[in-house]
Amino acid sequence: MSFTLDFPGANPSHYEIQVASDGHGSYSSNGQLTSDSQAADPVTLPFSLSDKVRQQIFDLAKRAQYFTGKVDSGRKNIANTGAKTLSYNDGKRTTQATYNYSLMPAVEQLTDVFQNLSTTLEFGRRLTFFHKYQKLALDDDLKRMEELAQTNSLGDVQAIAPVLESIGNDPTVMNITRARALRLLGPSKT
Repeated sequence: MSFTLDFPGANPSHYEIQVASDGHGSYSSNGQLTSDSQAADPVTLPFSLSDKVRQQIFDLAKRAQYFTGKVDSGRKNIANTGAKTLSYNDGKRTTQATYNYSLMPAVEQLTDVFQNLSTTLEFGRRLTFFHKYQKLALDDDLKRMEELAQTNSLGDVQAIAPVLESIGNDPTVMNITRARALRLLGPSKT
């Protein structure tokens, strides 16, 4: 299944998340890596979800009847939050729905899951860049990630576990930054 967002003026203004039933996925976005950089050319990044989030995504798709029927609320007096498209293909069915806002609870929950996952994957893109080119910039993003995790606004951190582990195990990175990266991975990594 996949989720696409097109929202001109946002950063990123376009992204797509594809998730297979085994939890492996790919992410592509045009997000800026730094505030003074240009929008990036989309590069596909592979990731793996935790079983919990993978199951949640496919359970919500089923509860949303695989996006058949009317998904968009049709209301005209709602702020534009971007054109979102959910697609599903399992060999038996192929469905797709585009919406700005949906009154279906399962679609709204799924939208939140994918948008939070995009937030996490954008952090992963920036952390990879900073780890290579600006190690002193790592701590600010990791601090922001911890704040978002406390408010449940961060998606599945397992999706960016390789970069967090790389930062956490790099002796050329400040100890406080390394500890923050490992903390984000959970108690088993600290």
